[in-house]
Amino acid sequence: MLSPNRVGIEFYQHLGKLFYAIAIADRTVHIKELDKLKEIIRESWLAVDDMEDRYNADAAYQIETVFDRLLENDRESEQCFEDFTKYYTEHLKLFPEQVKILIVDTAHSIAKSFSGTNKAELIILAKLALLLRD
Repeated sequence: MLSPNRVGIEFYQHLGKLFYAIAIADRTVHIKELDKLKEIIRESWLAVDDMEDRYNADAAYQIETVFDRLLENDRESEQCFEDFTKYYTEHLKLFPEQVKILIVDTAHSIAKSFSGTNKAELIILAKLALLLRD
């Protein structure tokens, strides 16, 4: 069994994968998308819980850490989205309604932060909406 702290860290790491999948859907991550993600982490995700990583930093920063790592390694959007989907379906209890709303709001904010939402982003946002529906 995983410790609650480990579950929290993995939770945020998978959110990093999801938000990266949204940003890279059009094959390019723009600085405005990354800046928007960082802003939302600080304004919204830090308040979700009190989890900390092994460096005593809020676990929500794992979103940004994983996003950056995926960007450096040039990962594909579809694989990252599939990883999040698998995690989500295996850990439904970690996703109450208010967290789902924050996920959708974050995803839409990232997508529209650079020149509005494009077709590739709309497709992945629709997949996310279908996944998170009750």
